[in-house]
Amino acid sequence: MAAGGSAAAALGAWLVFEDEAGFAMTPPTKHTWARRGRTPVIRVRGRSRRRLSIAALACYKPEHRSRLIYRRRMDDGNRDGRKSFAWTDYRDLLQAAHAQLGGPIVLVWDNLNTHLAAGMRTYIAARDWLTVYQLPSYAPDLNPVEGIWSVLRRTSQANTAFTDPEHLIHSIRSGLHDIQYRSDLIDGCLAGTGLTPPSGSP
Repeated sequence: MAAGGSAAAALGAWLVFEDEAGFAMTPPTKHTWARRGRTPVIRVRGRSRRRLSIAALACYKPEHRSRLIYRRRMDDGNRDGRKSFAWTDYRDLLQAAHAQLGGPIVLVWDNLNTHLAAGMRTYIAARDWLTVYQLPSYAPDLNPVEGIWSVLRRTSQANTAFTDPEHLIHSIRSGLHDIQYRSDLIDGCLAGTGLTPPSGSP
């Protein structure tokens, strides 16, 4: 993991962590106040099993405000349809991030099979602005994007009775939008992993 940070510093690059998560119509629960003996009940619609997938990048660079860049994908509701990101979706996300960040990227992500697809490997090899490191297996605690998901589930998602998939999409988009304007929170997610930011960060 230190290699990723060292490479980013040496190249003057953004150190970027990626992770993906799925969100369903059933909300995560959170502690709340209630009258003694009156357990709060949130009724949710059970008809829709559609899930929203989010792929997000937490981006860090010395002397720059930390950034959060993401893309969403709603499954089509068909039993045989694709419910997660294809390698081409990750390609497009990285291409957009490169344009937004305006510089080289040192990417750190896990060993998801889509990340290791032949098309993805070919794409990475052909981009001199992109260097990739794999996280160790079963090491979500080293990925600051996991902290982003935790914040999202404890705030805009918690105890919410979603009326339909569009309500779910709007809620997640609003929650992520709030996080994007909180660079201190994005920094805190990196600090929570025990990793240090690239050398020279403020």
